[in-house]
Amino acid sequence: MKLVRALIANRGEIAVRIVRACQAIGIETVIATSEADRDSLAARIADRTFCVGPANALESYLNPERMVGAAVITECDCLHPGYGFLSESPALAKMCAENDIVFVGPSPDHILQMGNKILARKIAEECGVPTLPGSEPVLDKEEAVGVARKIGLPVMIKAASGGGGRGMQIVDDINALAAEIEVAASEAGAAFGDSTLYLEKYISNARHIEVQVLGDGHGNIVHLGERDCSLQRRHQKMVEEAPAPGLSVDLRNRMCDAAVTLARTVNYKSAGTVEFIFDMDSEAFYFLEMNTRIQVEHPVTEMITGEDLVEEQFRIAAGDKLRFSQAEISFRGHAIECRINAESPEAEFLPSPGEITDWQPPIAPYIRLDSHCFPNYKVPVNYDSMLAKLVVYGRDRHQAIQRMKHALSQFAIDGIETTVDFQYRLISSSNFINGQMNTRFVDEIVSQSEKGTSGLPIPL
Repeated sequence: MKLVRALIANRGEIAVRIVRACQAIGIETVIATSEADRDSLAARIADRTFCVGPANALESYLNPERMVGAAVITECDCLHPGYGFLSESPALAKMCAENDIVFVGPSPDHILQMGNKILARKIAEECGVPTLPGSEPVLDKEEAVGVARKIGLPVMIKAASGGGGRGMQIVDDINALAAEIEVAASEAGAAFGDSTLYLEKYISNARHIEVQVLGDGHGNIVHLGERDCSLQRRHQKMVEEAPAPGLSVDLRNRMCDAAVTLARTVNYKSAGTVEFIFDMDSEAFYFLEMNTRIQVEHPVTEMITGEDLVEEQFRIAAGDKLRFSQAEISFRGHAIECRINAESPEAEFLPSPGEITDWQPPIAPYIRLDSHCFPNYKVPVNYDSMLAKLVVYGRDRHQAIQRMKHALSQFAIDGIETTVDFQYRLISSSNFINGQMNTRFVDEIVSQSEKGTSGLPIPL
């Protein structure tokens, strides 16, 4: 099957990224924009734009009927959802199929199976992938208390649907569990339209490591290595790198093999990410969840493998078999990604919308910048605050860190507050340089900064 025209049902840097991938393989592009994004970079470089609604995401980017309607009206034969918004919506994938539009992603069944964390964990258990002690959906607060006592504190309250840290709460006091469940259910319901929760054992000294997989629906499944995503603030990733530092060859192989086993069990089709929690004390790893979409941090994998994951998504969606076997995938060097957000670290990371009066990103052969910004771009108040993903490549981790420090020090953004300086401090910290960070590291740094005792180096 040859795909001719794609509706890109997203915004920001991922929309730009998808447009450019389509241009490279000869697919026409239509950008679905809200009224707030009519003059976006993605709209400027796409072949055509189609306004799907007002700035409010519920009436535009989160409305599957409008997205599919836009694809039908503009005669698109495929739709790419990017990440966030409707990217893990089985309803959108099903509506595409009903309207003879190829969904550039997994099937509705795969999204239902693997997008629901409770179902995904059951599948992982059945195929022998290690899982943390956890629960079925908790129906009431009393049941949750009983489960928490059985699992043992601390526990993590988690939303069955969605991601991005929404509906997640860590509880180490049984008396606080009921109130935290109420908060988590409200947040999950508002973010995903599903307030279903479950409990899972919380590992306090942990790293977050994920494995990129590709499946073509013809029985071919490969992994493209792992990424470390441990630097997070309130469960939102800030820095990602590939490969994960400090893993033994045996541990890396077992983790990647587990990811492939899980994907093969369901005959997964498209790009996906199997996420694991790595217990730094016991050196054991456990299945966390599977993301049935392209990830924000996919560029670091592309940098060390030389493979274009978005192109592969389109090829797989068109019915092609994978162009390479596991043995043909090679890994070279080290890549680090810093997410640059329009936020004020000095004001508890509050969003900082407004006009970018000066935009001068660093330029070097080893730098990749995925962004939708430009001078005089007005950052809207309606959406996620990410402005760019700054990615660097080095022959090893030491060189990649040095190059990232230099790139951040050269990144000039005026008119709004950003996280550039904070990112510089993070990757300059001794814990990061030595690979001794865990998922609590950033929150602890922020807490120490508020007390004036962070010890982080001052940026150049």
